Amino acid sequence: MSSTRRGFLKSTLGLAGPLIVPSSVLGKEGATPPNERVQLGCIGVGGMGSGNLSAFLQDKRVEVLGICDVDANHRSKGLETAGLKPEAGTGDFRELIAREDIDAVMIATPDHWHALMTGAAIKSGKDVYCEKPLAASVVEGRYVCRLAEQYRRVIQCGTWRRSGIYTRMACEWVRNGYIGKLQRIEVGVPAKFEIRHGKFTGLEKEEIVPKELDYEMWLGPAPNAPYTAARCHFNFRWITDYAPGYITDWGAHFLDVAQWGNDTDDTAPISVAPSEVMRRERGIYNAPEAFRLDYRYANGVEMTMISTANQALWGTKFIGEEGSVFTENTKLITDPAGLRTTKLKPTDEKLYESSNHHRNFIDSVYSREATAAPAEAAHRAATCCHLGGIASATGKEIQFDPETETITNSDKANGLLKREMRGDWQLT
Repeated sequence: MSSTRRGFLKSTLGLAGPLIVPSSVLGKEGATPPNERVQLGCIGVGGMGSGNLSAFLQDKRVEVLGICDVDANHRSKGLETAGLKPEAGTGDFRELIAREDIDAVMIATPDHWHALMTGAAIKSGKDVYCEKPLAASVVEGRYVCRLAEQYRRVIQCGTWRRSGIYTRMACEWVRNGYIGKLQRIEVGVPAKFEIRHGKFTGLEKEEIVPKELDYEMWLGPAPNAPYTAARCHFNFRWITDYAPGYITDWGAHFLDVAQWGNDTDDTAPISVAPSEVMRRERGIYNAPEAFRLDYRYANGVEMTMISTANQALWGTKFIGEEGSVFTENTKLITDPAGLRTTKLKPTDEKLYESSNHHRNFIDSVYSREATAAPAEAAHRAATCCHLGGIASATGKEIQFDPETETITNSDKANGLLKREMRGDWQLT
């Protein structure tokens, strides 16, 4: 927390007798006193970042002190939302994480920045709430996990379905055998790119960089590329230099649920086979827009992720020898239908319970206990995405060793477990 609070706690250690603290320090009517608040910096406040900012501002235990965004328009709106003056904003994340008065950061940037920013924040002593996926490659994800353990930092990944009651109930039923032995998992994600912030064809020519955008910093470790509005902000996810489309965009959520229900938070699939992979023939949007990915786990469970226009299939379905359960956000469909009213027995395994993903992060910043979506689980779920992206890129089945985190049947595919970074932007 703040240096004032740290100093206050340190000064009271070893005191004998009751400690009387004035109400001005404790806060009134249950409010969190100023010196007890988690002081937060937010990096990336457009799109999901703006939602995260608003959610943290609703927690009276949080005080937002700084806003960082490479887009001055986003930064200005973020500062206004947080009630901060212009000097509290910056376009360089390094300035924000260097601040000693900030305890934790929220990161909601394009995927290719996640590991570098999270790692830098960890090494500067900050706890981190990072949007999904945890990192843009398997190697980067392991890097984040290693640093989080080394520096004993609290990490919450934005895979917020772990804080949803229906997701937890479904995974508890599966893990306690209420659908019999788990055999298959079916995951469905959208099948057509959603293009935001204008009508883009994906064939746009180079444009002049708008004055409000630091495009060089937006690119960061990604390959150099000419600016076009069709490339930036929300639309980055349809370009393989930054992400493999819905494989990580929605797959990061649904494969995470699959991992939780399959009790594989500490491991990953051992093979992935691609089929039906289709991309746009021309233009900058070159991520897979249609695909089928067949995964296999060491425990015998098979999993399929498909792109589909059928919204009823968007989510995660567990299929066992005696029934099935489908879950997505507020949806919970069981077969047999009676399973929906099942209550766990006292001897059943209970999973981590959280009802609010953002508040859960702040709870853990105080308690120093694990979050609902800690680094290792988030990394393993993201690994499922990255393996799917690699299989789609190579067009061949890949075999993966979850222990060594290497692809064992293709040197080319194994080389894709790490993304090349540009210039001085490197993992250190």
